[in-house]
Amino acid sequence: MIAALLKGLTLGVLLGISVGPVIFSIIKQSINNGHKGGYLFISGVSASDIALVLVANLFTTLFQSIMSHEKIIGVTGSAFLIILGVYYFFFKKVHLDDGGKAAIKTFRKRDMAGIFASGFFMNALNPGAFLFWFAASATIMADAQTEDHPIEYRVIVFATCLLFNLGADIAKVLLSNKIRPKLTSHNIHIINRISGLIFMGFGIALIWGIVFYVNKHK
Repeated sequence: MIAALLKGLTLGVLLGISVGPVIFSIIKQSINNGHKGGYLFISGVSASDIALVLVANLFTTLFQSIMSHEKIIGVTGSAFLIILGVYYFFFKKVHLDDGGKAAIKTFRKRDMAGIFASGFFMNALNPGAFLFWFAASATIMADAQTEDHPIEYRVIVFATCLLFNLGADIAKVLLSNKIRPKLTSHNIHIINRISGLIFMGFGIALIWGIVFYVNKHK
């Protein structure tokens, strides 16, 4: 099904190039914790996307119920981003090796679980992700009704989209790891502070949008 592949590829490109807190987190994780930290983070993001797709397609009523609590999700996600931003701006430390470069971290199981969970929840608590998959699912389900094999069409579209987005995230990790050995502790410290400001900025902007929406619809 060429149409399904093209549809999935288009959605994957839109998702892959979208600018948000997740893309900065992928780069930050890769620079701070190496390729393993980056891969763990994008695994959490991908697991979150898959969960959203499954809920949107298999449990439409549940997904619509979740969407009705968009404000709560938005406030929770905003608080999560602001807390992360404060941590990376004020408290995140850079661990160095004997050569003065960023050390490659040895991960314990709880470290791995924490990075995976941070990727999962950063994406899951992002209202933008909910809106994207809600709109995409509604469009794809409508398109599938005109196809001879609607279920196969939906599977191909979503699988293509998710695989392309995962490939784009892997490319971001690889690119970050190419520049990582050239970064000094001072540069990484600056990157952490910039990331912190970006997270706080996204969180504050999200809360502002929610407050503005509530006041506008009173």
